[in-house]
Amino acid sequence: MVYSGNQNNVSGLSNAELAERIIRLKKEKNAVLLAHYYQLSEIQDIADFTGDSLGLARQAAKTNANLIVFAGVHFMAETAKILNPGTKVILPDLEAGCSLADSCPPEKFAAFKEQYPEHKVITYINSSALIKTMSDVICTSGNAVQIVESFPKNEKIIFAPDKNLGGYVNRITGRNMVLWDGTCEVHDILSTEAIIKMKIENPDAKLIAHPECKAPVLELADFIGSTTAMIDFTWNDDAQKYIVATETGIIHQMRKNSPEKQFLVVPADETCSCNDCPYMKMNTLAKLYLCLKNEKPEITLPEDIIMKAEKPILKMMEISRKLNLIR
Repeated sequence: MVYSGNQNNVSGLSNAELAERIIRLKKEKNAVLLAHYYQLSEIQDIADFTGDSLGLARQAAKTNANLIVFAGVHFMAETAKILNPGTKVILPDLEAGCSLADSCPPEKFAAFKEQYPEHKVITYINSSALIKTMSDVICTSGNAVQIVESFPKNEKIIFAPDKNLGGYVNRITGRNMVLWDGTCEVHDILSTEAIIKMKIENPDAKLIAHPECKAPVLELADFIGSTTAMIDFTWNDDAQKYIVATETGIIHQMRKNSPEKQFLVVPADETCSCNDCPYMKMNTLAKLYLCLKNEKPEITLPEDIIMKAEKPILKMMEISRKLNLIR
């Protein structure tokens, strides 16, 4: 394809043309495109690696690319920068934040932490770099139970920022961790009423849910797991229909793996059959192309923040390797 005219004007380009340009630029710039499962399907399809927070963090840490393009949200791109500080990290839209990360302001969390001076801090990866600097170890939804269980039973622990995930881990492990009062708006909004209605209408379907959902939703689930775990479950399970309680983007990978199966998303409200994260969906092919072409917006962090935030992330990876959780 011959490029002509104003290369920043992408309004007339089709998705196929944008995808072609992105693929060409990746090769020219020795760039790696990391995409979360909640991204638009057309972005997932051209990514070098598609995964959950843990998988993408691992890829960011080990890549030899000159440029990391992160199709996700801000805290994920920050994590990539923390783990690979010598590599330039760019994000298609700097406004692609996270309701969960935003629910835990650093100054308020610091004051909260001071109330529990004898407590270790286990922080969900869905948090800002500053929150990570206040943590002893990071976890993901896929390894949260195992990370918590790596601490002695009598260890006093603060779990932040997701109270739903923390509550789930408390119930599984029998712990009594102190929970920060934060939630993900995408998962916290899902109602038991909508799910019960779907289960009645689809008696042959299994309910699979992300542990960021409220406890009553999780109590109804046939399977609870991270995005990767849910995808793997639907691939290996014998059922032919699933009710999915998480963000809509995950369905793309499920359908690719199991095209013969049916997947029904628990809707965010009565007006639609979807449950989209508004932040994840801020990234588009057009923004991705311009981001890669212009190599901005760039994620930058002070060196001291990188050094402090890296320690609890590496601790998580060390524990995960010991427990054979990293594939």
